[in-house]
Amino acid sequence: MKPEQPGITLTQDGHAAILLCIGPDQSFDDAATALFELLQRAQSQFPDVPRHLYIEIDGHNGERTGFDADFFEFQQEFLLGSMGQFFTMIDTPLTGALGNPEAQNNDVADRLQIDEVP
Repeated sequence: MKPEQPGITLTQDGHAAILLCIGPDQSFDDAATALFELLQRAQSQFPDVPRHLYIEIDGHNGERTGFDADFFEFQQEFLLGSMGQFFTMIDTPLTGALGNPEAQNNDVADRLQIDEVP
């Protein structure tokens, strides 16, 4: 169940529901850092509990399926390609709810490193 407020909520059925709300003034790096901090906090507070991630994006409209290039990439490449392994389910405006077919990875790094593509 999607939390009503941004942050982390332990649900009655035993998973950590994480809501990240991205505003129009946030950059890709801001959103990635906020997500990573929520992931670290969820793993620290609720070790190895299944995590369900909900993303809301305000603004960042564009021609890439309704999003600007940065937030299309944020959802498609960063969330699904890189961060998806750390969640059992991800719900984004681009894709809707998607379950992870693999076991959730609970080995969360100490810091986030985003490599720039030339």
